[in-house]
Amino acid sequence: MEDSYTWWIGFNVFILAMLALDLGVFHRKSHEISVKEAFLWTGFWILLAFAFNVVVYYTQGTEKAFEFFTGYLIEKSLSVDNIFVIILIFTYFQVPGAQQHKVLFWGILGALVMRGAFIFAGVELIHRFHWLIYIFGGFLVYTGIKILASGEMNIDLGKNPVLKLSRKFFSVTEKFEGDKFFVKRDGKRWATPLFLVLMLVESTDLIFAVDSIPAILAVSDDAFIVYTSNVFAILGLRSLYFALAGIERYFKYLKYGVSAILVFVGIKMAIVDFYKIPIEISLAFIFIALALATLASLMFVGRKEGKD
Repeated sequence: MEDSYTWWIGFNVFILAMLALDLGVFHRKSHEISVKEAFLWTGFWILLAFAFNVVVYYTQGTEKAFEFFTGYLIEKSLSVDNIFVIILIFTYFQVPGAQQHKVLFWGILGALVMRGAFIFAGVELIHRFHWLIYIFGGFLVYTGIKILASGEMNIDLGKNPVLKLSRKFFSVTEKFEGDKFFVKRDGKRWATPLFLVLMLVESTDLIFAVDSIPAILAVSDDAFIVYTSNVFAILGLRSLYFALAGIERYFKYLKYGVSAILVFVGIKMAIVDFYKIPIEISLAFIFIALALATLASLMFVGRKEGKD
């Protein structure tokens, strides 16, 4: 499947068609996404990913199917932190609910392009310079420990370099102009605050990709499997944001699960020349880590609300 142009072209055409249907039909008019709608779309993208996983199973076999699902699960778990940062960005700029979907749509479209470039570069580098797996593995272990040691997330968006650079190159309106990224005034093109939000969302995904791509490369070096699992996880990110926004307190301990996953896949990548951990064990570890972190978070919130 990795070398089949038909699969690559067919998959990307299908994804672009789904995105066009999403924006051109279901979300043609900007509106605030309800929690019910968000959960329905989240379920839709998850079912679509599972359906594709079945296709992988019957065309490529059990191992590739496990690789796809493990990569998908890793990207999903790592994307939760991305969602929390997006919540901070939207809150900081007070982005109206009706405009949030458009920002996430174009932000994720840009993310797909960047992730594709990262994946192809990562796979090619590992194939050409095998010793890089040790660097990637060490980086993932370091990142996992860093997440574990970090305190509460505290981001000063006012000092963000992307925001400063955008304001330097573009004149920015004081208020939002509906769902427009740019407007014309007196023959001059002005960027709106919504454009600044988009730039921050794009840069945030670029930062998170530095962690997630090496993590998935630890599971598979098949570019097609890595790419498709990433794409399906990212496509569900928008609806997952609307589903989780406002209830992020229920995931207080999720970062510990993510930390454990990064350390595990880092070690897996670093020792691959000495011992290859079976993909089934990797999948089980990731699932258990996420389940325990989520359960601990729910228990913590339950105890806290019980005291209140």
